Amino acid sequence: MLKQNYPIVWDLDRFFLGGSSSSALQQHLDEVKVKLGNFEVNIKKLEVPTAVQEAKQISQTIEELRDVAVNLSEASAVIGCYLAQDTTDKKATLLQGEVGSLYARLSSLMNTIQQVFSKTEGSVWEELLKTDELSQFEFVLNEWRENASKMLSEKEEDLITTLEVDGYHAWGQLYDMLVGDIRIKITIDGEEKSLSVGQANNLSSSDKAEIRKESFEALELAWTEKEDFIAKALNHLAGFRLATYKKRGWDNVLEEPLSINRMKQDTLDAMWGAISKNKAPFVEYLNRKSAMLGEKAMHWYDLDAPVSASTEKMDFQQGAEFILKHFKEFGPKLEEFSRHAFENGWIEAEDRPNKRPGGFCTGMPVSQESRIFMTYSGTMSNVSTLAHELGHAFHSYALRPVHWMNTRYAMGVAETASTFAEMIVADAAVRESKSTDEKIALLEDKIQRSVAFFMNIHARFLFETRFYEERKEGIVSATRLNELMEEAQREAYGDALDTVHPHFWASKLHFYITDVPFYNFPYTFGYLFSLSIYAKAKEEGTGFEEKYIALLQDTAVMSVEDLAMKHLQEDITEEAFWKKGIDLCIQDVQEFLQLTNAKG
Repeated sequence: MLKQNYPIVWDLDRFFLGGSSSSALQQHLDEVKVKLGNFEVNIKKLEVPTAVQEAKQISQTIEELRDVAVNLSEASAVIGCYLAQDTTDKKATLLQGEVGSLYARLSSLMNTIQQVFSKTEGSVWEELLKTDELSQFEFVLNEWRENASKMLSEKEEDLITTLEVDGYHAWGQLYDMLVGDIRIKITIDGEEKSLSVGQANNLSSSDKAEIRKESFEALELAWTEKEDFIAKALNHLAGFRLATYKKRGWDNVLEEPLSINRMKQDTLDAMWGAISKNKAPFVEYLNRKSAMLGEKAMHWYDLDAPVSASTEKMDFQQGAEFILKHFKEFGPKLEEFSRHAFENGWIEAEDRPNKRPGGFCTGMPVSQESRIFMTYSGTMSNVSTLAHELGHAFHSYALRPVHWMNTRYAMGVAETASTFAEMIVADAAVRESKSTDEKIALLEDKIQRSVAFFMNIHARFLFETRFYEERKEGIVSATRLNELMEEAQREAYGDALDTVHPHFWASKLHFYITDVPFYNFPYTFGYLFSLSIYAKAKEEGTGFEEKYIALLQDTAVMSVEDLAMKHLQEDITEEAFWKKGIDLCIQDVQEFLQLTNAKG
């Protein structure tokens, strides 16, 4: 059988031929503007429902909204891909601004719809939701109505949405441009190289200590040179958000992210509480790793260092086949879907300059396809990242039969499907290890993810909550941001770190994402939540896949607490639920400590 040769550069011409200068893309945007204009006219005529007979009209409004939203989302996703693959694409930058303005108009119309619905008399509303036209949207429509009750007047919310384009989202876009423009000068094997931030970040897992340290120091220097510019972006982004919260009467900065995640404060507190009480094994792991690397304590630039020279590299083709093999063991649909993604150029993995750092998966709802972005360098961590993003794509695939209104899932459950897919691959890698050294290396790769979710993400959460509290009192300097980050890292890592990363606030894209606030704790939620799902999958075998798809299809139509109770029969407001997942991760640490102690 001939070895499959999967494309390593994605196919975007499938959507609009010709890149950011595509006439088809411009035509699509022009059509979206017409649809949006017509929708605006119709929404101006929208009146507060007074009778159950108006259900059909509301349904028609929802269908119009869906048509505008999916077509705008299609264009936005593709333009985002253009910018990710080439941060110097100036035409794409202009188009991104244009799309941002269209989103502001659409968001304003959605605010109007929600305000109108919120004024509906209670008994009429209940009867409307019992109709054939609207019963399937009961959860989302009730959520809209509740959200509207927490907002300002329609005119005030409309003004905020309009000002967001230049007073909020623009700061996030400016950050992307600043980072895209940075070049890191570093000498590798006697040759001086000029790398993008993403390429330099990949060196954190180099097997050469001097390269890890040099790349970290070069990155720190680059962030230091830009820190005042980036601090300004972060301060004004946060300032706009806080000013909006203050006008709405929201004092708790977590009110919006918790609402977006359909999560109770009790659930978040239980999760972090369980993690904080169970960090000792992970501190012990970090101490052991630093000793294995010949250091007295752990340096930030050594966190991703390989602990064994036997760690195998996998080129893209090998990584793809490894993923497909083990996805198939879970279920045929996940494997078949992922093979289709590999074969049809859904993945951008090439290691080249001018790409933005990090990885992501984005969905094209009109075409019902996804695209995955990363920079692949052959490490097991890269293979896990690829599986992670395929998990996101499979989530979108599972929701294909579901109406658009019921597909808008929150961040936490978004990270559930991705970390579940990642877990399948990481677990398989450990099982198939060919030697003790390789098993140690692969176990360590798994444990690194636990450290990331329990310590790194915790540090982000601590930093961001504290930064926002200080920002309420005024501008926070770059120096103070460095201090806040260092304090958060030392606390979150249980004082296991010698060298920390004070400019992490400048280097991490997630702090500058304006679509959703506090893009940190959902990762940890998704990780631990997916551990429970994975445990059930292992117990039930391939027959679990249909139950898994049913869970994914419910992710946008109930709270996370109800989702867990329905599909896992678990109360996630209790620390005991989270402790079970953490204990599974501690088992990996214990095995790692045992194996490395035996070697010593």
